[in-house]
Amino acid sequence: MGEQGSLDLFLAGLDSPMFIVTTIHPESRERAGCLVGFASQCSIDPDRFVVWLSQNNHTYRVAIHAEFLAVHSLSEDQRDLAELFGTQTGDEVDKFDRCTWRPDPSGVPVIDDCPRRFVGKVLDRAVWGNHTGFLLEPVWDIGEPDPPPLMFSSVKDLQAGHRA
Repeated sequence: MGEQGSLDLFLAGLDSPMFIVTTIHPESRERAGCLVGFASQCSIDPDRFVVWLSQNNHTYRVAIHAEFLAVHSLSEDQRDLAELFGTQTGDEVDKFDRCTWRPDPSGVPVIDDCPRRFVGKVLDRAVWGNHTGFLLEPVWDIGEPDPPPLMFSSVKDLQAGHRA
């Protein structure tokens, strides 16, 4: 039997897709982005999606002020992007200097190499444990078919770039 309250045994062997979330501060125009493993559609009608950002993360500190977040689905051959956005911190590195991107109409950076993505308007924020959930209403998306998604099992060895 595992530790009381631990989800480790339940989660062992489960896998989930990985995403990159990007945003921009509405006033300073500071860009931010990070690798996210906690994300899900949470409503069908109306369409809603939630991403949870670590409160230790540079992207969280920008996103807490943001009006929009972009959610990018990674394909299984994009471990390099996962590594860039998952092991580097925006406190020290401009990740956008190391990938190809463009601003959407609101200024949110969208990564060119991730054709399956959407930009969502932040409707609500809720603190759950050491992550904050950002409830998103899609405002535009590109749903091009991708190769199979990059899953958590392919990146679980990466060391997080944000502060502990």
